[in-house]
Amino acid sequence: MAQVTVYTTTTCPYCVMAKNFLRAQGIPFKEVNVELDPEAARRLVETTGQMGVPQIEINGRWVLGYDPDAIMALWNQANHR
Repeated sequence: MAQVTVYTTTTCPYCVMAKNFLRAQGIPFKEVNVELDPEAARRLVETTGQMGVPQIEINGRWVLGYDPDAIMALWNQANHR
């Protein structure tokens, strides 16, 4: 099964939407709050070149922002290899 990590902040409404979407789809995920983990925030910017959240990593591939279609496309690709 694909590994999913959602990078969030405490006050981000789109982060809440992304997490709720993943839960509704039955997709397990790990949450990393970049406000509480500055090292994770630094790695995120180094990896994606983006500071905004949510950013969703699915088996090493990225969805920037809340994009349900892109999330499901990557999830399905990752689980049908």
